[in-house]
Amino acid sequence: MGHWSVQGVRFLKGVGPKVTEKLKKLGLESQRDLLFHLPLRYEDRTRVTPIGGLQPGRKQLIEAEVLQVAINFRRQGPSKRMLVAKLEDPSGLLTIRLFFFSSAQQQQLQKGNKLRLFGDVRIAQGEFEMIHPEFEILDPQNSPPLEQNLTPVYPTTDGLHQLSITKIIRQVIVQLDQNDMPETLPKTWLLQNNFPDFKSAMLSLHSPQQQIDTELIANRRHPAQYRFIVEELTAHRLALLEKRISVQKMNNPSIKTNGTLHEKFIKNLPFELTMAQQRVMAELMQDFGRSQPMMRLLQGDVGSGKTVVAALACLPVIESGFQAAMMAPTEILVEQHYQNLKAWFTPLGLKVVCLMGADKGKKRNQKLSLIASRETHMVVGTHALFQESVVFNNLGFIVIDEQHRFGVDQRLALQKKTTNQQMPHQLIMTATPIPRTLAMSIYADLDYSQIDELPPGRKPVTTSIIPETKRDSLIHRVAASCLEGGQVYWVCTLIDESEVMQCEAAETTFLSLQAQLPELPVALVHGRMKSAEKEAIINTFKNGETKILVATTVIEVGVDVPNASIMIIENPERLGLSQIHQLRGRVGRGGRESFCILLVKQGLSVQVLNRLEIIRRYQDGFIIAEKDLELRGAGEVLGTRQTGEASFKIADLLQDQRWFDTVDELAQLMLDTDNTKASEMLLENWVGYKQGYTEVG
Repeated sequence: MGHWSVQGVRFLKGVGPKVTEKLKKLGLESQRDLLFHLPLRYEDRTRVTPIGGLQPGRKQLIEAEVLQVAINFRRQGPSKRMLVAKLEDPSGLLTIRLFFFSSAQQQQLQKGNKLRLFGDVRIAQGEFEMIHPEFEILDPQNSPPLEQNLTPVYPTTDGLHQLSITKIIRQVIVQLDQNDMPETLPKTWLLQNNFPDFKSAMLSLHSPQQQIDTELIANRRHPAQYRFIVEELTAHRLALLEKRISVQKMNNPSIKTNGTLHEKFIKNLPFELTMAQQRVMAELMQDFGRSQPMMRLLQGDVGSGKTVVAALACLPVIESGFQAAMMAPTEILVEQHYQNLKAWFTPLGLKVVCLMGADKGKKRNQKLSLIASRETHMVVGTHALFQESVVFNNLGFIVIDEQHRFGVDQRLALQKKTTNQQMPHQLIMTATPIPRTLAMSIYADLDYSQIDELPPGRKPVTTSIIPETKRDSLIHRVAASCLEGGQVYWVCTLIDESEVMQCEAAETTFLSLQAQLPELPVALVHGRMKSAEKEAIINTFKNGETKILVATTVIEVGVDVPNASIMIIENPERLGLSQIHQLRGRVGRGGRESFCILLVKQGLSVQVLNRLEIIRRYQDGFIIAEKDLELRGAGEVLGTRQTGEASFKIADLLQDQRWFDTVDELAQLMLDTDNTKASEMLLENWVGYKQGYTEVG
């Protein structure tokens, strides 16, 4: 890529320190970053539409004369004054309204002035109107020319106007147009697949020349999009394959076991392993026997028994003289793993240590010296495990629970904890069901295992959809269950509102339940509480002191309360199906018949109710994930919106699955031809080394 493209944004006109900061917020630090900051959509300012031909619901360009103008006063609203102007052209009338306006705008809207306006058209009281359109005065003798191309609309941030970012990116596009660009993909391959070259593809997306281009782009059917979708997926695939190759070259801890601990462990278990658990265990033992480190993803639905398999996998590692570590995303989940592992490992004479962010001072130092000593066999913790001060004695195996909550670079930080240049074996677990084809694309650096069977005795949870109007009878049912010894989760969701509003909604529900059920202990937990407070409240629920736990969606995956048999979810339509399925998995863990109740408001669309019907009908998390994926897209299902992992600039893992074979073939071709320069450029353009994909060890 040309040397200009790696220059900083400060070299561009109109970019001072403040704008530089704003661009940085969007991850735009070089001119190349700006090039890959692709438009969200396009606006057509190439033609003027007569008022009589306007279409409501679309942004359109018109030219009209001001007929009359007035300032109206309103009783309510953030602004008491409103500027209203009537405009006309030979074909009809249009009203424009400004709730906030300057004296300069007032001047422009003088009667008799001719204006060019661009904005959203709507119909109010049977007439066309625009609220806050963009407009400028026209000199009838010397009208400025119309735009030649469609106008791109870019993702932006607070305080950075669309016009400013467009002017900045336009400078980079001019540079691109004037320079020869080195190609990142093999030229023969591009020709065979009828894909455009880099320069013309980039120009097509930033400044489409024709309406047909925009229509193709809007429907994701433009050859330039195809080229960049394949290119981006290939870059991610290459990064993962390179990571895998570099891992395979590393020494791995040699695992030799006579199976003594394994036998004792199995004998002490109060249940038998399912066939699926035994199959996965055999796959893990096979990995330990290889001459390269294990890198395996283990998927299993809620309650399928992944933790037991992970614990069993630690035993041969410990027998071979190494330490094992298990990392989980929240203190509640870590505490639960710690209690389970202690109960399983102490009878085997093994020492387990738990480290959390909350551990401070003397207590923390004691734990650190234990972790560094030979007497500790197993360490459990949150991301506190990869802080610099944590030194392991001889780390040979890492288990990471709920993988999608940790970025790739966090996994690598833990891998670097070995003292002897060996790459520890790694098992990555998730209860978020990801369809196999997708999993194999996102985790191309990992082998894949799945526990696809629930332990015997797990009763299916009966799910029902109940309207808000039946809330009172639902509360009676809850009270009856609690008086018979049961416990209830009541989850309040307001996902797309602010966290404050979500907490307020939970608080309102909590107070009304307290008022209606004075004889029952009710507790509240939400995201704005400190973790120690949250933990204390959840513990009172776990030990049965609290009968009803009102919560926002902070009840983490993995909190076990066998006595809880009813899960009520308010506004379930605001959650993904997989998320509802995860929450539902909190009940049905004991002997009681269990229920999940989706409490819905009136007036939900048929489409939304059909979506919730999927949860009612299916118990299998993988089927639910497939259907959720079809309806909502990969970013939501994978939970990657928050972590930034697998966040793509143009590709969409759901819509673009048909390119996976092409991507496999291209990634392999680029590895085989060993065109290092092109591969490096590809990774820099789409993945960015900052993600730490390629630095291992």
